[in-house]
Amino acid sequence: MTIAEVLLIAVGLAMDAFAVSLGVGTTRFANSARPKLRLAWHFGLFQALMPALGWLVGSAVEQLIAPFDHWIALGLLAFVGVRMIRSGLSADEASHPSDPSRGGTLVMLSVATSIDAFAVGLSLAVLGVPIVNPAIVIGVVTAGLSLLGLLLGNRLGKTFGKRMEIAGGVILIAIGIRIVLSHLFPGV
Repeated sequence: MTIAEVLLIAVGLAMDAFAVSLGVGTTRFANSARPKLRLAWHFGLFQALMPALGWLVGSAVEQLIAPFDHWIALGLLAFVGVRMIRSGLSADEASHPSDPSRGGTLVMLSVATSIDAFAVGLSLAVLGVPIVNPAIVIGVVTAGLSLLGLLLGNRLGKTFGKRMEIAGGVILIAIGIRIVLSHLFPGV
């Protein structure tokens, strides 16, 4: 597998994390460097670990996970998205239930955006491709694009306020729906 192919895979896998980061960037929780770096680090780490895990597990488990992995991603993204929409609609400034760059919400977002990377790892195992270099590239590209998404989201959030938090929640739900539709209708 060439480096160009690995980069294309990495960018493709990072798009969900970029979009989620864009949405999270609109919240007041991702205004300083620390939460931005924490979120970008976790997205990159999970995107690097999931293909490695998929590669280790191999094709034996693929058939067990494939029928519902997209539903798991939809559920996690919709859960966080609905919370963001509710927060954006609320007049109370302290209404956001939890910081999306910390704790359980951060883990849910990291897992939801990296489930496809697990499947890529399974595919690479079937093809006999060594996993170390692709996993590192996927993680670094995801971390970089996540940081970019957070920075862009911050600018949009400052300009448009709570409306961007609502838009961010809608984006998360839309990503989950896109994941499900791409699994149900692969040619679309």
